[in-house]
Amino acid sequence: MMKLQKIFVVVFLLATITTYAQLKIDAEIRPRFEYRHGFKTLFPDDADPAAFVSQRTRLNAAYVMEKLDIYLSMQDVRVWGDVPQLNSADRNGFSVHEAWARIALDTSWALKLGRQEIIYDDSRIFGNVEWAQQARSHDAALVQYQKDRFKMNFGFAFNQDGEALTGTTLNTNTYKAFQYAWLHKDWDRVSGSLLLLNNGLQYIDDMNSDDNETRYSQTIGTHIRTKGKIGLVANLFYQFGKDMFDNDLSAYLLALEANYKASDRIGLTLGGELISGNDNGTPTNGDNNAFNPFYGTNHKFNGLMDYFYVGNHQNNVGLLDIYAAANFKLNSKSNLRVALHNFSAAADYSEKQFGNEVDLVYSCKIQKFVTLKAGYSHLFESEGMEILKGNTDGNTNNWGWVMVVIKPTLFSSANN
Repeated sequence: MMKLQKIFVVVFLLATITTYAQLKIDAEIRPRFEYRHGFKTLFPDDADPAAFVSQRTRLNAAYVMEKLDIYLSMQDVRVWGDVPQLNSADRNGFSVHEAWARIALDTSWALKLGRQEIIYDDSRIFGNVEWAQQARSHDAALVQYQKDRFKMNFGFAFNQDGEALTGTTLNTNTYKAFQYAWLHKDWDRVSGSLLLLNNGLQYIDDMNSDDNETRYSQTIGTHIRTKGKIGLVANLFYQFGKDMFDNDLSAYLLALEANYKASDRIGLTLGGELISGNDNGTPTNGDNNAFNPFYGTNHKFNGLMDYFYVGNHQNNVGLLDIYAAANFKLNSKSNLRVALHNFSAAADYSEKQFGNEVDLVYSCKIQKFVTLKAGYSHLFESEGMEILKGNTDGNTNNWGWVMVVIKPTLFSSANN
């Protein structure tokens, strides 16, 4: 009798999950081979090119109830060979990429809490950096509102190294705190967003801990997109306040892009982005004019070889990036994108021209859950780039990669 009761309990629970909730479990295995010969910086004479295979492995679970969503994403990021065979311990181990809950307060308002990716618009200021195997996520609280074609988010974050009895000094290399508001509206042919970000960075005085403080900068701007055969995309942002070193910040980002659908198989893009910087690359007299895109997916912008704003080029001479691209749909499963960038300094510099970069990316869907991607990039540097990077060797600078993305759905109660 007891066994029969247990069976009925299990059946009832499973029926409840099927009726009132949905569970989806999916995985991702993403190995990528890279050949680096001048990636991020000019290639020197006395170095060998780098070659390696990195891999992201993820296990994701999404549980959706009537007024509660829960999402967990565990990941392992490694380079093939960084852990030997017959290893007694893993060098990396699984980490938590996302772990959040979204609580519906009513039909329009919700509260989202936990570790989560934050992505807005074209990912210029907030993005998940999907290209990076580890990607980016934040420990944050979001208040979300959505009604009809209007969305509004308020975000809050406050970071610490760990639990403590005294003090709130953060020693980890990340931001101390932020607060932001993001408002978005869709119309029939136009969409627009407004972002206001108050970003706090921890300053640490090694000589006097009493002078440790959080210094805040403010970013305000808009993202506008039009729809149609000719589409326009614009980003306009201004930064002010204080940088981490107590300089007065006054900086801007201006971008305009036009997209033209030449045919069902060909799309053309022409654009430019101006990011302000400091004359000769250094803040002077307590003034910093270098814009920082903070938490954007910077690999997506300014060339795929990551010479600008991907762990480098902050508080420097800024950038003027003029680019053109073409996207070719080869067939129903594959496409090719070709892009050309011309880089130069935005502020005064001894030699303003940095050079040109060509990026090629090919993508092909092999199976329902399997996609093959490959890319090649070549940088044709000018004298300004050699001065900027402190290298005059005149070597070829290129980069190639091949990646397989495997993303199967392992279980979905909606399909049962």
